[in-house]
Amino acid sequence: MLSAWFPLVLAIAVLAAIPFGLKWLQRRFGVGVVGGAVSAKVISAVAVGPHQRVVTVEVGPPDARVWLTLGVTAQNITCLHTSAAGSGSADAAHAPDPSAIQV
Repeated sequence: MLSAWFPLVLAIAVLAAIPFGLKWLQRRFGVGVVGGAVSAKVISAVAVGPHQRVVTVEVGPPDARVWLTLGVTAQNITCLHTSAAGSGSADAAHAPDPSAIQV
């Protein structure tokens, strides 16, 4: 009786091991990674309610970074605004150059 169940149990074990094997191969060989330097960085996060936030993140390759302002809730994420990463805030753009200040 045990010998009749063995092929079925073995097949289920092999099927269950496939996702773990694929994940290991992905980490081992870097499959699916587009450029190692591509990353996301959280610039700011402001809570506007118990389960709502406005989050600004910097994403993209190093030569073309973009800031995304996202509305984040428990159900979804909405892109509210997009700008170039170098633009910064209005205060930073109009701030005087510290090296130009005379003492």
